Amino acid sequence: MLVLMEIWESIRDFVGTGGQVLYVVAIALFLMWVLMIERYWFLLAEFPRTAKEIVAKWDARQDTTSWYAHRIREAWISEASEKLDQRMLLIKTLVAICPLIGLLGTVTGMIAVFETMATQGTGNARLMASGISMATIPTMAGMVAALSGVFFSSRLEARARMVKAKLVDSMPHH
Repeated sequence: MLVLMEIWESIRDFVGTGGQVLYVVAIALFLMWVLMIERYWFLLAEFPRTAKEIVAKWDARQDTTSWYAHRIREAWISEASEKLDQRMLLIKTLVAICPLIGLLGTVTGMIAVFETMATQGTGNARLMASGISMATIPTMAGMVAALSGVFFSSRLEARARMVKAKLVDSMPHH
């Protein structure tokens, strides 16, 4: 319990130093990771069953060579592909937005620095330093959030492409 309190206090101090924009970065990061974990779950646990059902339906067909059969095959592959690509655009958008949210924190922090300079002059270095840290920490947090998302979303996308190719290969057309 004491460890959790220490962690919570360090998070509160970090947000206090970086400003309220860090909450927005945290929400975007949390949402991005929930969506990526859901997609990984879908790829590893749900989709293999769907793929088996599609392949079984294809293998059960007597006609696999006609134009009509090829259109059915394409439709099934398209439906599977659509399921694989669900929420990927939203994940990529969240990855792209994270650095922009961090830049919003930079602008907010610089406004605080200029406000301090206008009211206190340039002599109060401590107040200026807090504004500068408020300007740099959100940018760093947004970049770290985006980097984690870029790596895992690209791996997720590659895995989805591989699974789709495997499905296409397992449905031979003559």
